Amino acid sequence: MWDVVYAMGAPPAEGTQGGAGSLVATFLPLVLIFLVFYFLLIRPQQKRAREHEKFVENLKNGQKVITAGGLIGHVVKVEGDEVLLEVGKDVRVRVQKNYIAGPA
Repeated sequence: MWDVVYAMGAPPAEGTQGGAGSLVATFLPLVLIFLVFYFLLIRPQQKRAREHEKFVENLKNGQKVITAGGLIGHVVKVEGDEVLLEVGKDVRVRVQKNYIAGPA
């Protein structure tokens, strides 16, 4: 009734090298994408994280800072992992150092 026909590609030509060359050609785009991500995303983010850590470790009294929650205040006292911020006249708030976003 119906004849079954299978489609096949041509057999590989004699003498072609499909080993190492095709392996490099396969992984080269992946390696290039990783390098682009590293230099455009990962490396700058690590640099910013190091700078932020250095800033937080060197907090001094009188510095004007902003917290991750948006509070802006002056550093009154640094106590271990906490910072006492003055956010208004006679209004002081204790904040963990990790939540200091940067200078204001």
